[in-house]
Amino acid sequence: MKIELLGGCTKEELETRITYVAGAGKLSRFPGNVEEVINSCNDYEENLKLIKRIIKMGHKSIIEHDYLVFALNDVTPIVEQTLIGYRLTSFTVKSRREVDFRTVGFYVPEFRNENNEIHEKNEELKEEYSKHMRMLFNTYADIVDKGVNVEDARFILPYSFHDNFIMGVNARELEKMIIALRNGNLSNIPDLKEVGDELYKIVKEYVPYLVPNLKKQEENLSNGFEYLEKMEKRPDIKIIEKATMISYTPKADDVVLESSIMYHYQCSRECAREILENMIKNDKNAKEKMMYDIMHKEERRELEQVSFTFQIPISLSILTHLTRHRMHSLLIPEFLPMWNMKNFVTPETVKAKANDIYINAVEKNIEMAEKFRKLGVKEADLVYFYLGNQMVNVMTTMNARNIQWVCRLRCCNKAQWQIRFIANDMRKQVMEVAPLIGKGLGATCMTDRICNEGRECCGLIDKLLEADNKNK
Repeated sequence: MKIELLGGCTKEELETRITYVAGAGKLSRFPGNVEEVINSCNDYEENLKLIKRIIKMGHKSIIEHDYLVFALNDVTPIVEQTLIGYRLTSFTVKSRREVDFRTVGFYVPEFRNENNEIHEKNEELKEEYSKHMRMLFNTYADIVDKGVNVEDARFILPYSFHDNFIMGVNARELEKMIIALRNGNLSNIPDLKEVGDELYKIVKEYVPYLVPNLKKQEENLSNGFEYLEKMEKRPDIKIIEKATMISYTPKADDVVLESSIMYHYQCSRECAREILENMIKNDKNAKEKMMYDIMHKEERRELEQVSFTFQIPISLSILTHLTRHRMHSLLIPEFLPMWNMKNFVTPETVKAKANDIYINAVEKNIEMAEKFRKLGVKEADLVYFYLGNQMVNVMTTMNARNIQWVCRLRCCNKAQWQIRFIANDMRKQVMEVAPLIGKGLGATCMTDRICNEGRECCGLIDKLLEADNKNK
């Protein structure tokens, strides 16, 4: 594992970053324009004192102006999945759809017992674990060699493999991240704790104003489920069959249309309803025409006034395709307690070309994880036995604007098959309760007769345009 801060590291760059944060802190209470205030922040040590004093008072918005970019080398996808969950960060990840991962390497933890001490058979366990991981990577290679594309072969990859990505984050979100990784429930997982410690080392040198608050976090934070777990026994994990809408804004179409009228005319809701009724009297297609305009304008704030909540079954391999959409409220189960590893999915291409070796590897993996468990290995050290095919139930609430964006990308024939099925299920269910919004959901070739895939276009757009011409 190697984590590097990209830029902002020289003495001059560090002082400039601190100057901007201090300037933001002084701006609201000092005379002068922005440039004058920032020019007045010409003493590094005084700037640091000012920033620390302001954030100690709880006014942390100023540190959002300090933006840092990190390179995370040879971390696990468990780190990736965890960090991408931070909504105010930006990521670029190496694609498992495009790159062959057979030689990327994998993470080997120091195995612990339930007392959090190094297991007495740690070296033997590491050797057996490493041999098992090499078997899984060899299985991945065999599946690819049998003609399965890497997009589907990745479902057999263990979640110990070395992952590489770039992360951009402001200092306020970075502070939350480090506290959670070093002191929260996540700190039980070895490489998450390592990432937190590595980020803390970087912060001590290059983001010094965060250090005092980070030092206060010495004890593990509560996971927030203590009361629930005392009251109810954990049920068996059952993966639902498909994406299921569990709640939504009633009369969502009307809410969007009325909000547009209220917003444009600055009138009451009652007045907006009267206006809409009059429009319908004059044109029976008024609602449809108005919704089309809303869904195709540059700013679509009206669509943000309604929301839809879904529970979604999804594999670990594809979870990032959902998580990376920033503006929705996503609930992903934590890696601990361990999930039921028998809940897995097999891609159709694998079933057709390499099913036997795939299933054999999955069964051996479950057996190996269970063996380590019986030997008293701490549960947090078993998470690296998860495979990409592991299924989980997640929940999310999206407003209509976000659903439109997700569907534009994920209903496309070029999208990965599992996320495409999920997006189409969501689109159909929205259409049932909000038909006007639903009509505007889907790949851009379906909704706008536009394809941005260039040479990689699937060809559907040509068929649609041809059909349109015939129907004129």
